[in-house]
Amino acid sequence: MTPITLLVVALPAAVFVVTAALTVWMLRSRFARFVLDHPNERSLHVNPVPRTGGLAIMLGIAVAGVVLLPGSLIWFAPATALAILSFVDDLRGLPVAVRFACQLLVAGAFAELALGDQPIAWIATATLAAAWLANLYNFMDGSDGLAGGMAAIGFGCSGLGALAAGDVALAAASLSIVGAAGAFLVFNFHPARIFMGDVGSVPLGFLAAAIGMLGWREGAWPIWFPVLVFSPFIVDATVTLARRLLRGDQVWQAHKEHYYQRLVRLGLGHRRTAIVEYLMMLAAGASALWAAPREQSVQLMTLAIWGVLYALGMIAVDRVWKERAIV
Repeated sequence: MTPITLLVVALPAAVFVVTAALTVWMLRSRFARFVLDHPNERSLHVNPVPRTGGLAIMLGIAVAGVVLLPGSLIWFAPATALAILSFVDDLRGLPVAVRFACQLLVAGAFAELALGDQPIAWIATATLAAAWLANLYNFMDGSDGLAGGMAAIGFGCSGLGALAAGDVALAAASLSIVGAAGAFLVFNFHPARIFMGDVGSVPLGFLAAAIGMLGWREGAWPIWFPVLVFSPFIVDATVTLARRLLRGDQVWQAHKEHYYQRLVRLGLGHRRTAIVEYLMMLAAGASALWAAPREQSVQLMTLAIWGVLYALGMIAVDRVWKERAIV
C-alpha cells in the first residue's frame, strides 16, 4: 500500500474495527448499564438505552488522532476535552452555564489556533460557530440512526472534498470519523441498542465545525461548503431554536419540536425518517462537492436553491402538523 492509501483507506478501516469492537464490549459488559438514557419529554424511545456509544466513537477517532500527530492536535485535543466534559455531564449533569462556558473556552482556543491570522471578528464568529455546532449535534441526536448516519455522510463528503483538493491529512481525518460513525451506526440504527450520548454528539458537532474551518483555511473548499454539507442538521436545529426563542421558551429544556422529531411522530418512524434525512444529506453533500470548484455565481445559485427547498419543506411539515393537531 502507498502512504496515501494507508491514510485514507487502512486508517479509517482500523478506526471502524476499533469502534465496533469497543461498542460490542460495552453492550456485553456491565458498562452498558453505567449510563442509561431514560425516556423524558424530549425522547422518542420508550425504554432505557445505554448512552455510552460516544466513548467508543471517540476512542476510535483517537486512533486516527495518534496516527496523524502532530498535525491532528489542533482538532483532536479540543475534541477530546469536549468529550471528557460531556462524559462528566452524562454522568452527573452539569449546569447549563458551566457547560456552555467550557464549550466556548475550548471553541475559542481552537479558533485562535486555527485562525489566529484572521481579524478578531472572524475568530469570534468561528468560536460561536464551533460552540453552536457542538450543541446543535447534541440537539439533533434524538432519533435512532440519525446522528451517526449523518456524521458518516457529512464527514464522508468532507473527506472527498479534501481528497479532491489534495489534502491527504484532512481527508484521512474526515474519513476516520466516517469509520467511527459507521461502526456505531451498526448498533444505533433502529431499533437502537446503544446511543452515543453527549460524550459522542458534542465532539462530533465540534469536529464538523473544526474540519470545515481547517479545510477553508487550507483552501480545500469555500467557507459555505461545510455549512451546506451539514445543512439538514444546521437548518432544522437553528430554525427550531429561533422559533422557541421568539415564543419565549426556555431553549435549553427538552422538547420534541425539531422537524426530524415531527417526521417520526407524523408516522414515518425512526427508520424512514433516518432514510429521508440520509437522502437529504447525500443530496446536500453531492451538490456542495459539485458546486465548490465552480464559479461564484453557480455557488450562490446552489445555495439559493437549497434555501428555497428547505423553506418549502418546513412549510409542508408545519401544515401537516397543524392539520393533524399533534401536541
